Amino acid sequence: MKKIITYGTFDLLHIGHINILKRAKSFGDYLVVGLSTDGFNTIKHKSSYHRYEDRKKILEAIRYVDEVIPESMWEQKEDDIVNHKIDTFVMGDDWKGEFDYLSSICKVRYLPRTDGISTTKTKNDLKKGL
Repeated sequence: MKKIITYGTFDLLHIGHINILKRAKSFGDYLVVGLSTDGFNTIKHKSSYHRYEDRKKILEAIRYVDEVIPESMWEQKEDDIVNHKIDTFVMGDDWKGEFDYLSSICKVRYLPRTDGISTTKTKNDLKKGL
């Protein structure tokens, strides 16, 4: 069985999230999602509309997602890959090069983002009343 992992906040779920989850799952049989905790989002200077527990339930309801684990610090990725026996690490190409150091323990793939959509754009559009 090939296992894949990706990470994110996955707040205000949109088609870009679904696209990356679907594409990540296409590389293997089992998709693990490292979901940023509320505390980790604070460290990253990010805020999410939905709390961690609700974002986790939403992700678990998506057919491409097999398991959701908490992401509470940047440094945990290597341990997650080893502990969950991950074959491929997947992130959006806005992170290109940032996780190449993981290529010694698994395959690293950067996928193109969905054009014209992001949680930041959605939040900004809502502020503007669009």
